[in-house]
Amino acid sequence: MAHKELDLRERRRIEDMLNAKLPVSTIAAEIGRHRSTVYRVIKNGC
Repeated sequence: MAHKELDLRERRRIEDMLNAKLPVSTIAAEIGRHRSTVYRVIKNGC
């Protein structure tokens, strides 16, 4: 499977969902990424 970076739209969507207090597992399912990817984005700052 090829590596594909998150684009700005996905990062903003993650940020919006975090602000809405959605769980990381729900955010990951919504954008079609693994939970660890979402956690990594959070850790590195949206």
